[in-house]
Amino acid sequence: MADRNPGIRKDPLTVRTFIYIFLIAGAVIMALPYVWMLVTSIKPLEEIQAYPPSLIVKNPTLEPYMDLFRMVPMLRYLFNSLFVAGSITLFNIFATSLAGYAFAKHDFWGRDKIFFIFLASLMIPWQVNIIPGFVIVKNLGWLNTYRGLIIPSMAWCAFGIFLNRQFIYSIPDDLIDAARIDGCSEFMIYRKVILPLIKPVLATLAIFTFLQQWNNFVWPLVIIHTSNMRTIPLALAVLTGQFGANFGMVMAGAVIATLPMLVVYLLFQKYIIKGIAMTRLKG
Repeated sequence: MADRNPGIRKDPLTVRTFIYIFLIAGAVIMALPYVWMLVTSIKPLEEIQAYPPSLIVKNPTLEPYMDLFRMVPMLRYLFNSLFVAGSITLFNIFATSLAGYAFAKHDFWGRDKIFFIFLASLMIPWQVNIIPGFVIVKNLGWLNTYRGLIIPSMAWCAFGIFLNRQFIYSIPDDLIDAARIDGCSEFMIYRKVILPLIKPVLATLAIFTFLQQWNNFVWPLVIIHTSNMRTIPLALAVLTGQFGANFGMVMAGAVIATLPMLVVYLLFQKYIIKGIAMTRLKG
């Protein structure tokens, strides 16, 4: 049958070419700051201060990195950030998956009301809780401690509960009933049936939580006052203040702060993409 609207036909190759050009341009714009950061971190000082600036490195050097580790306890700051972000992420994955299973597959008094309260907490700006949180942490004696950094952040798990609940809700009840008939306890059902099915969602939640906590600046700034307890964002802020003129050292610190997230993303990339796609379909 003849095309009724020959005037509006579009060449698929032309459309695809336009899309690719648009995506490549966007990728270049997104990648340029990171390329500039990496290039600056291996430039000698005279090339950094040269005008006009250039992305070409004539005499690459690792001196900014050596100066950074010699003058700043970066390993300590990296450990602090990894320990804090890792602890919060592990707790978030475990607690939110358990809660999501309870809200999705168990019927108890006030279930929907409690779930609504969790969802409502997402609408509260986190800045509102800074002063009350600081007062509580101070009264508990948790200033300048890992407890003060980790435990308050564990309370922010509403999004993870929502994500897990929506996904687990779509799992057929027949699987759970069959496990109960076989004599499995509720925790065994969670471990043997639920967890294997929600791995993509947990991977997505893990990367989002780890990224958020790794980049968390305000809360550590509020409760940390000693140098040995600083996290990477605090260390970069102090580094900029102390060595602001040494852009090579500052950019070297930024590169080191970025590397763990790149490693985590590369390791979990398959699960992250799958989890995002499946969550959009299930949610």
